[in-house]
Amino acid sequence: MTKPVTKPAILALDQGTTSSRAIVFDGHMNPIASAQSEFAQIYPDDGWVEHDPEAIWQTSLDTARAALKAAEDKGYAVTAIGITNQRETSIIWERKTGKPIYNAIVWQDRRTADICAQLKQRVNEGDINEKTGLLLDPYFSATKIAWILDHVPGAREKANSGGLAFGTVDSFLIARLTGGGRHVTDATNASRTNLYNIMTGEWDDELLEIFNVPAAILPKVLDCSADFGTTTPDIFGRPIPIFGVAGDQQAAAIGQACFDAGDIKSTYGTGCFVMLSTGTARLRSKNRLLSTIAYQIDGAPSYALEGSIFIAGAAMQWLRDGIGVIDDAGQSGAIAGAQESNNGVYMVPAFTGLGAPHWQPDARGAIFGITRDTTRADFVRAALESVCYQTHDLFTAMAQDGVTPKSLKVDGGMTSNDWLCGFLSDVLNIPVERPEIVETTALGAAYLAGLKTGLYPDMQSFKKNWRAHSRFAPNMDENIRAQNLEDWNAAIGRVTAG
Repeated sequence: MTKPVTKPAILALDQGTTSSRAIVFDGHMNPIASAQSEFAQIYPDDGWVEHDPEAIWQTSLDTARAALKAAEDKGYAVTAIGITNQRETSIIWERKTGKPIYNAIVWQDRRTADICAQLKQRVNEGDINEKTGLLLDPYFSATKIAWILDHVPGAREKANSGGLAFGTVDSFLIARLTGGGRHVTDATNASRTNLYNIMTGEWDDELLEIFNVPAAILPKVLDCSADFGTTTPDIFGRPIPIFGVAGDQQAAAIGQACFDAGDIKSTYGTGCFVMLSTGTARLRSKNRLLSTIAYQIDGAPSYALEGSIFIAGAAMQWLRDGIGVIDDAGQSGAIAGAQESNNGVYMVPAFTGLGAPHWQPDARGAIFGITRDTTRADFVRAALESVCYQTHDLFTAMAQDGVTPKSLKVDGGMTSNDWLCGFLSDVLNIPVERPEIVETTALGAAYLAGLKTGLYPDMQSFKKNWRAHSRFAPNMDENIRAQNLEDWNAAIGRVTAG
């Protein structure tokens, strides 16, 4: 029998690259119910990565309903929804029916590398960077959109006449949740498309022309904490307002209370994303890091400097599902920790190219130092170490831009691995802090929705309540650290040299 509902709560939909999750948070921002469902990854060609939008929708819907029911059974009433999503992943659908015209092209997808190379020959990448904070790379949404419009028969004509809608995953979910009633996104997701001017806060006509994207398909851009519409009653049995949206990395930064200039977090999921808050001032990197909108409240954007690594947890997934080296990613810490060293084995997991600061979409993965004595444990440790070395590459770029963090907040599924967190601290040579609530991405989305309802406190009060669960301090001999980094740089150099 369902208990009487008396306590307010927030439902966070966390739509990620490999799974969809739903978590309900109570009035004190504690998780009280959750559900998760993985979905298939589609690899049609070399460097191509797609998702079935219907699988994204169905897993999001199923997990949301399951978490909502579990919360209601405990006597909670969900008063609002927050959404966070894999960024840059691009979907185009029919406005009238909501039916996608092609699979979602995932942020990891490299199919438009040649298009980007051609654009670099005829436009000034610096001008694009000045407007968007981004680079000319297939990572971002613009060339994905153009590719779909140019490869689905009749799509471009239909787009020009207003019959199609484009969105990142948040927009697609909102369209479905509202029965097609709203076509909206937030400033953080818009800032990852290469079509949005992060200084003027508008879709940019010049960028639309460069990338050949019609304005008619674009969503309206709102603040991160805003009215994104209300779910139709048939979805959850009653209408529920959607009051918060942010891309997953920005949501994680919000969940980690990175509101002030200098605050920094790194999320370790499918990929790894380091985000440094720069406050109301935009920092222009000279070392191929990205400027992006961290969040936007009451029309005022706050900026961040970001480094994006495409493969982190995905390397462990490859070891498990691709070559069967491990049965469970949870084994990896114990396996790596049992090794006295990496035995000279280095993995460069450029499975879908290299992100920051290298930006080489055509690079491919490699493992160096294999001998007759190499074991599966060496592969596991090399994969984990690669995540830390890639993070160090980002910190080196930040240092060259004049920013030297003194500590790092971490989150994401991989950070449940104590060995990884400890080795990360050793490589960066700074303390690493893991929060009490590690589901910071979902927490950030919930916080944005709860902020609008008044259930959750203002940002500075939220920041004061942030607590570290674990703290890892560097404990590696400096000579070993220097040698490891030298060997890693040699491995990266061989991959980037082609």
